[in-house]
Amino acid sequence: MKFDVTKLKELNELDFEQIAIWPNEIRIVVAIFVSIVVGALSYYSLVNPKLPVLESVQKKEGDLKLQFEAKYRIAANLKAYEEQLEQIKKDFSSMLRSLPTSNETPGLLDDITYVGTSAGLTFRLLNWEKEIPKEFYTELPIQMEVSGGYHSFGEFTSKIAALPRIVTLHDFEIERSNGELSLRLQAKTYRSENTSILTEGN
Repeated sequence: MKFDVTKLKELNELDFEQIAIWPNEIRIVVAIFVSIVVGALSYYSLVNPKLPVLESVQKKEGDLKLQFEAKYRIAANLKAYEEQLEQIKKDFSSMLRSLPTSNETPGLLDDITYVGTSAGLTFRLLNWEKEIPKEFYTELPIQMEVSGGYHSFGEFTSKIAALPRIVTLHDFEIERSNGELSLRLQAKTYRSENTSILTEGN
């Protein structure tokens, strides 16, 4: 069937009540036009409002895929993670046992005095300072001043580091007065506030 373009000139003379006898060429053009209008209305009324929802769902799908991949990697290495976690717990428990308990802190000054005097030092000052509460532990500062020689200072710090309980040294100041060397420093030890962890580690 040939498409007779000249028939389109009759568009202005058409009667919608006599659509059954319209020329095929005009019916094709009107059908295409109606299809375009219906398609456009459908897109803007039905599809377009849903596009933000589609974008949101696609983004969520991407996030879920990333979460799945991360969880899959964890699941694939679960045994290794569990072994690593167990080792961390043991190490952490061991470190906690190295912290002095409330009953042991008074004796810590005796230990420091002993290692100092055995290194050949003389104590001028050895006092507890105000406790500093932290999130999981309490910091216990000790202010001290000793006199002696350089080698004695080195031996003293080495013996402090070798104590069974954790003691750290800070703020060193060395001065010479009347031909004698004096060392001022602050030592810190730490008391755990979570005894349940210690119990689990035993």
